Amino acid sequence: MFRRRSSRPPRIAGLSINQLIPNILTLLALCAGLTSIRFGLHAKWEQAVVAIMLAAVLDGLDGRVARMLQGTSKFGAELDSLSDFVSFGVAPAMLLYFWTMQSAGGLGWALVLLFAVCCALRLARFNTMLGQPDLPPYAYNFFTGVPAPAAAGLVLLPMIISFETGPGFISRPVVVAVFLLGISFLMISKVPTFSAKRVRIPHRWVLPMLLLVGLLAAFMVSEPWLTMASLGGLYLAMIPVSVRAFRRLREQAERVASDAVGDSPAT
Repeated sequence: MFRRRSSRPPRIAGLSINQLIPNILTLLALCAGLTSIRFGLHAKWEQAVVAIMLAAVLDGLDGRVARMLQGTSKFGAELDSLSDFVSFGVAPAMLLYFWTMQSAGGLGWALVLLFAVCCALRLARFNTMLGQPDLPPYAYNFFTGVPAPAAAGLVLLPMIISFETGPGFISRPVVVAVFLLGISFLMISKVPTFSAKRVRIPHRWVLPMLLLVGLLAAFMVSEPWLTMASLGGLYLAMIPVSVRAFRRLREQAERVASDAVGDSPAT
């Protein structure tokens, strides 16, 4: 006797609560990025920038929450990349186009497209580098190129500065074009930049670090745009420092490896 095949579709493995919470944060970040585009359509520039900053905060939280709850998943990683592309690639590019680059005509559109494309390439390269076993230990303290959330904040620096100084030289398309070209290059470059994912604060520095965070929060409340612009400038100034630190650690690792080979007994 033949068994009748069931017409029900196959079951799809669901997500646990620990996996669902980080994905909710990722979706909130995606919604914040899309909302920034809506604010840009209505020329509400300050609200648009705040929405992208909120997306960056949520993007920083989802991965940490996933690791804390042991809820990492392939689905979450793919969703995070898609959210990052919209929130930190498409949204900043569209804001700058609405703000000033549309006055540059086709060239302005080409430059904002370049930024979005470089963001997609940067995220694709990041995904292919995940889980590589041949990375030296010191390399995990650095990003390859500028990460997408930081790039979104850096490329919006002219707009953020204009909130403090008013429209003028900083809002000209030629100035914004320099930022678009420079940050696009930094995203897809192999320039090492500091990563705070595995940084451990020594016990004696915990209290000063908490005081610094409190002071930064006070400045964010009283002078938000000046504080954001200062943080962006500090990040740019730290890039040469990170390059020197990466080269020094690489040279030390190569020296230790060569000494180990020299001390090994001959076969």
